[in-house]
Amino acid sequence: MKHCTSLAFTILAFAGMLTGCRVRSVPFKHEGTMRMSGKMNGDMSLSGNMGVNGKLQTEILTGGDKRDSPLKPVVVDGDAKKHDQRIAIIDVDGILVDRNATALLSASENPVALFREKCAAVTDDERVKAVVLRINSPGGGATATDIMAREIERLRETRKIPIVACVMDVGTGGAYYLASQCDHIIAHPTSLVGGVGIILNVYNLEDTMGQFNILSTPIKSGEKIDAGTPERPIASGELDMLQQIADSFHQRFIGQIIRRRPDLQTNRDLWTDGEVFAGSNAAEVHLVDQIGYIDEAIAEAKRRADRKDDWAVQMYRRTDNHAYTVLDRVPDGVAMPSLFPIHIPGMDRSSMPTFLFMWQSDPAMASSL
Repeated sequence: MKHCTSLAFTILAFAGMLTGCRVRSVPFKHEGTMRMSGKMNGDMSLSGNMGVNGKLQTEILTGGDKRDSPLKPVVVDGDAKKHDQRIAIIDVDGILVDRNATALLSASENPVALFREKCAAVTDDERVKAVVLRINSPGGGATATDIMAREIERLRETRKIPIVACVMDVGTGGAYYLASQCDHIIAHPTSLVGGVGIILNVYNLEDTMGQFNILSTPIKSGEKIDAGTPERPIASGELDMLQQIADSFHQRFIGQIIRRRPDLQTNRDLWTDGEVFAGSNAAEVHLVDQIGYIDEAIAEAKRRADRKDDWAVQMYRRTDNHAYTVLDRVPDGVAMPSLFPIHIPGMDRSSMPTFLFMWQSDPAMASSL
C-alpha cells in the first residue's frame, strides 16, 4: 500500500510538470482494496502487475486564488533601512478588463480590482512620497479604464503626491488614458503611444453558421435588444445607435485627456483619430513629456517630491508573487486551452467586453479577452 501511494503521487506530480502546473497539495483517498504483485527496485521502477479494486480518488489543488494573501510592499531598489521614505511603483500590464482572465491552473486577477488595491496600499502608506505608474498595455474596456483613471485621481486628491507615468512597450487606448492622468509622462524611444479611439467588435457570422446548418430563432421583445448579434447583419438603425454611443465615449476620452493636458487642445486633430506613435514622435505631438527609461521616471518622481535622498523603491506583491527589480511583472496563469485550435472572431462574443479603449492591431485580441 505504501509503495502504491508513493507511485500514485509521483505519477500525479509528473503529470503536473508536463502541463506546466505547480502542485500545491495532493490529498490521496482510497476506498476498497488495492493489490500489487511483483516488486519495486531502485528509485523508480516497477515490474509485475498492479490492480486497483474499488474507488481511487485523487485531488490536485493547483494555482488557487491569487488573492489568498494581501498585497505587501516589496523593496526592489535602494536601502529601506537607510531611508524611510519610499517611491512606489504601480505596475499596469496586459489587457485591462473588469473581470478575471481565464487560466488553466490558476485564476488571473481582475486588473481593475488589483489596481484599486495597489492605489489603496499607497494611500495607506505614509512612507510613500511619490508614485511611478509603470504601463505596458494596449488598453482595454472603456468602463474598466475609466474606473482606473478615477482611482489615480482619488490617489492624487487623497495623498497629494506626484505621479509619474512610464510607458514601456505599449501605452495605447485606455492605457494612455491612465498615463494622461499623471503629472508627467515618460516613454521609451521604442514605445507605442496614443491610440485615442474606441472600438466595438461586431461580426456577421450568418453565412458561416448557415454552412453548418445552424439557424437562429430569437424570441425577443424590443426590436434592438440583439443589436450587434453575430447571427445576422446589423440593421442601419442599430448601427446608428451603436455609432452614437461610440462617438460619445470617444468625446469623453478626449475630454479627460485635455482636462489633464490642456496644451493638447491646440493640435487635437493630430492625435484623436486613433493613430499610434513611436515614443519620439509622441513627444513631438506632446502626448508624452519626455523620452527616457524607468530610471528617469523614478528620478523625475523624486525631483517632483523635492527630495534628493536615495529613497527605497517598492512594488506591491502577494506572498507567492515576487519582485526583485523595478521591471518585474506578475506572472500570468497558464492560458486555458480552447476546444477549437483556431479562434474565430465573434464566436467568443459572450466573454468579450463591449466598447474598448484599445489599440487592436491583431484580431486575435478580441477572441482572447
